[in-house]
Amino acid sequence: MILPEDKTRLQGLIKRTDHLWKFLECDEKKKKIAELEEAMSSPSFWDDQDTARKVGSENNRLKQTVSKVEDFRAQVEDVEALCELCEEDEGDEEMSKEFVDTLESALSQVEDLEVASFLNEPFDARPALLSIHAGAGGTESCDWADMLMRMYVRWAERRGFSVELQDLQPGEEAGISRCSIRIEGLNAYGYAKAERGVHRLVRISPFDSNKRRHTSFCSVDVIAEVEDDDVEMDIPDDDLRVDTYRSSGKGGQHVNKTDSAVRLTHLPTNIAVQCQNERSQLKNRQTAMRVLKSRLYEKQQDEKRAEMEKFYGAKGEMGWGNQIRSYVFQPYQMVKDLRTGVETSGVQAVMDGDLDNFVNGWLRAGCPRQRNKEIQIDD
Repeated sequence: MILPEDKTRLQGLIKRTDHLWKFLECDEKKKKIAELEEAMSSPSFWDDQDTARKVGSENNRLKQTVSKVEDFRAQVEDVEALCELCEEDEGDEEMSKEFVDTLESALSQVEDLEVASFLNEPFDARPALLSIHAGAGGTESCDWADMLMRMYVRWAERRGFSVELQDLQPGEEAGISRCSIRIEGLNAYGYAKAERGVHRLVRISPFDSNKRRHTSFCSVDVIAEVEDDDVEMDIPDDDLRVDTYRSSGKGGQHVNKTDSAVRLTHLPTNIAVQCQNERSQLKNRQTAMRVLKSRLYEKQQDEKRAEMEKFYGAKGEMGWGNQIRSYVFQPYQMVKDLRTGVETSGVQAVMDGDLDNFVNGWLRAGCPRQRNKEIQIDD
């Protein structure tokens, strides 16, 4: 037997799904997809490869957005059909339970889709460049930075994103002192930007023979990868210092025995970026230049919205009062986001990449102040 409150929740789900379709302008996006695919079918489409690549990327992004909502609408229709079957056969307890379980799953999914709809800022759909820097504390902080890198790689993989390691500096005894990873996927930057800030760890140190409790800090910076034609930015050669060195990471004899790694330092701002993941010095320099332009653009935007807390290298003290999230392993287990109050005792799940509750919580809390329109559901 279906309870009245479950039928009410189903009607709310149907209404939310309809509003989501309109809010994301899916009908308009489907028309745009048709136009792009017609352009892509032209024999001269690949004459300009840069333009062709951007058109193809835009088409894929639109199709991913629309297909997700279309697939979900089909699921909601299945839930409606199951509800009708349950009403025809009120004595089938197993079917009623299946209806409730399916409804719960659909309600959870519509939450995720609504959060995704908030990601409508200019660069939310772009790849994310995420960097981690160990704070004061030596081996402890380097180990914590290594744990964070593993957490973000697993989080990205859980979401179906691709991950590329661009730079890594090992710690002196364990872990890493810094790393930079590129995350690519639908709205990669839109989601990853929620992680920008200082992350604090409290645990019994595995490096302390006296088993004392230690507190470690790491900063996480996230910027959107911008293309040359996204922003007008001319960086004079006199403003750059270029250093080449041998890669310190894995990669075989060629990578480790030639000066293929590149570090670019923007002298006016002292922003430095490194890249060592390619065998070619030229390719590493091109990647580093793209990252540098992305960081400079983000710095410009940061100056325009000084109320938003961001971290660039030495900017901001990595310590008490600046952290966005605390991870406590001992004497109890708790991960708590200090901006939104979202918390969980499932520490191991979080370290295995289960970050969506924190990311979605921040997006729900912050996006109404950043976007011009919201999903409105009529009573």
